[in-house]
Amino acid sequence: MSDFERELSRLKEGIEKAKRLREKAAGQKEVLEQRLREIEAEIRAQGVEPERLEEEIARLEAEARRALAEAEKLIPWELIRRLQNGRNAAGGSQP
Repeated sequence: MSDFERELSRLKEGIEKAKRLREKAAGQKEVLEQRLREIEAEIRAQGVEPERLEEEIARLEAEARRALAEAEKLIPWELIRRLQNGRNAAGGSQP
């Protein structure tokens, strides 16, 4: 086999490998695109357009922060501290 034939054979092998890689990538792309459509459908089922997802996440985070702040206000921290301090002063080791 001549150098030319070896080089030609090597190039053909490279082309075949590249074709297989391309086919594999196309298959993976199809699977990922299908999964993306499924995720988008799940998002829409929650009443949110996928294009507005970041905005909705920010809105929900703000709502959660407000709820946490409200819960914080409802806890009688000062009373809890006084009761704990009273127990500690009386020699109690109960939390």
